Formats: sequence, structure tokens, C-alpha cells
Amino acid sequence: MTPSFLKVRLRLMMFLQFFIWGAWYATVGNYMRHSGMTSLIYLAYLASPIGSILSPFFLGMIADRFFSVQKVMGVMHVLAGIMIFAAPYFAEGPWQSPAIFLLLLLLHMLCYMPTVGLATATAFHLLEDKERSFPSIRVFGSGGWIVAGFLVSYVWKADSTALPLRVAGLAAVLMGLYSFTLPNVPPPGAGKRSSFRDITGLTALSRLRSKPFLVFIVSLLLTSIPLATYYAYVPLFLRMAGMATPAFKMTFGQMSEICFLLLLPWFFIRLGIKWVFIVGMSAWMLRYALFALAATHPMTWMMILGIVLHGVCYDFVYIAGQIYIDRKASVDIRAQAQGLFVMVSYGIGQGLGTLFAGWIFNRIMSSGAGQSLAQWQFFWFVPLLFATLITFLFAFGFREKAK
Repeated sequence: MTPSFLKVRLRLMMFLQFFIWGAWYATVGNYMRHSGMTSLIYLAYLASPIGSILSPFFLGMIADRFFSVQKVMGVMHVLAGIMIFAAPYFAEGPWQSPAIFLLLLLLHMLCYMPTVGLATATAFHLLEDKERSFPSIRVFGSGGWIVAGFLVSYVWKADSTALPLRVAGLAAVLMGLYSFTLPNVPPPGAGKRSSFRDITGLTALSRLRSKPFLVFIVSLLLTSIPLATYYAYVPLFLRMAGMATPAFKMTFGQMSEICFLLLLPWFFIRLGIKWVFIVGMSAWMLRYALFALAATHPMTWMMILGIVLHGVCYDFVYIAGQIYIDRKASVDIRAQAQGLFVMVSYGIGQGLGTLFAGWIFNRIMSSGAGQSLAQWQFFWFVPLLFATLITFLFAFGFREKAK
């Protein structure tokens, strides 16, 4: 397989990987609100962190030791597709059961979240010049999210319906079948004894341990706490402010993400890893400040700018973080190392953030589920203060010379 054709295959992999997530993640809050489950929205978004915590290390160990990565991805995507396709049957109608609906979302994310790290590990394994080539591959993941949001929100106007969940289910099954056709990524640690430390990821953590790395991991975890408020509650905020097709408006962030992904190698060279992270964390501060200012006097341009900042917020922290971890990880723990990233950021960090954001939202918006935009302003001040504190802690705590 030629290098150019390999990149085409990997780009399609990333497109489908994030099309699945983008099809339902920005719409499920409004769908649950329409179905009378407003107070349970945070539990739907808790499924992703739980899946990130429980699955990636174990499956990363399996991919590193026993089975080819593409086979693990194929099985998990097919199972994930079945779960999320079935979920809407229990959200409304004669079989309505919020508990079963939330359980199916949890089972979907238990299967899906490990594949995020495994897809990244696949790309890093097959690419030659990772730091230059990976952004041009990962950008198609953003493209998949954009296309999904454009279809379900702008074309089909389905923000408050079950259609996005069913589209995600079909896309996941398709991605599962496609995964089986990907180039073989054999288990690099085949033949080695497995241990509790491997299964729990302690091996990867101990092998990567250094003071700068620990500061990075803690900062990544803390940054992910306020991140939970963005995906879960911005779509509700936009609809409350009178903005049509909120899920489509959210894709402006992925459009920005594409631009900054392509610029990321340049920023690595010019700024170095530390200042790339600081710029990304500072963008989170600015985003929440814009949402808070726009709440009392709904100003569309501030809301849109807060969404567009997603390119800097996400790429300069999360994509840069994946590249930083791959620099540190040896070949035999690559999948476990990417699992570490997924667990810390999408798992523990967003899990804590989701619980905290759900508690704040239900307390502040208890009168009519957010009928007052002044309540929204107070809501956005909380992640603003948290993001500010994290940025300053990282700026003074992380000390590693750029190579």
C-alpha cells in the first residue's frame, strides 16, 4: 500500500470515527428536554466519562498484547452501533424508560470510547512523520463531526428528535465493518505476561512518569472538568437565546478546529509544547467569558465567537496532548498511553465536570429549566473561574525544554 493511499484510508477512518460522535452528542440534550428528561441530561453526558474510565486501559492492554487493533475496533464499533440505535425506543412511546435509555447510552460509550484512543494509536503506528502527518489525518475527524451536525441539524432539522441517535447507530456499524479492512496493526507486546498493572494502566503511567509529564496529566484532567459544560449545555443555552439549529451552530467549532489542526505543526515549531498548551487553556477562559457576557443581553456574535474558539481550545490542548504523549510512549505501550489520555481527559476529568455541571445546572435552573438568561450568566461564571485557575497553575508548574 502506497503512503498516499494509506493516508486516504486513515482519513476515512477518522471521518467515520467522529461522524458517529458528532451525529448525536450535541443534540441529545435538546432531545431529552423534548422527551421530559431535562433534569437527567447530565447523566446522558456522564456515559462518555464512565466509558472512558472503565474501558480504554483494559482494551489498550488487549490491543497491545493479544489482538490486532483493527479487530478490536471492529467488534466494539458494531456493538456500539446496536446500543445507540436501540436507545430511542426507550426515550418515548409505550416503552419509555429513562433508566433503560440511559443504560443503552452508557453501553454505547463503553464500547465507543476505547476506539478513540485505538484509532489514534493506529494512525501513529502507521504514519512515518507523526507530528507533521497526524494533524492532516485527524482533521478529517473534525470533518466527520461537521458533516454529521450539518445533516442532522441544518438539513433534517432533527435537534429534538431520535433521528441523530439512529444515524449514529448506522454509522457505527459501518465503521465497525470498515475497521476490519484497515491495515494490520499487530499487538506489539505479544507474548509478554499480562499483569494487574498492565490491565489498570499503571505500567504506562509509571513508564511515562516525570515531573513535567505529571504536571501535564493533572492539568489535562483539571481542564477537562469545565469542558463538560460545553457539550452538554451550550446547545440548550443557544436554543434558550433564540438561536435556530443549535447543533449546526456547534459545528462552527469543528470548522475552526480544522484550520487550527493544519496550523498546529507551525505552532509547535514557533511556540514549543508549553506555550501551545497555555494558548489553548487561555482560549477556554475567553470562551466562557464570552458566554457569560452574552447571556444577559443575547449577542449572537459573542456566542458564535465562543463556539469558533473551539479550534484553539481543543486542538491546542487535546490534539497537542495526544502528540505529546506519543512522543513520550515507547512502541510497546502506545495503545495504553493513548488510553491513559482518554481516561484522564474524557474519563475522570469530564466525569467530575459532568457531575458538577449537572448539579450547578439543576440548582440554578430549577425554576423552569433555564427560563432566565441571567441564570445562564451565573452558570458560565463557574467554568470561567475554574479555567482561569488551571491556566495559571500550568503556566507556573510545567517546565520542560522543547526538543
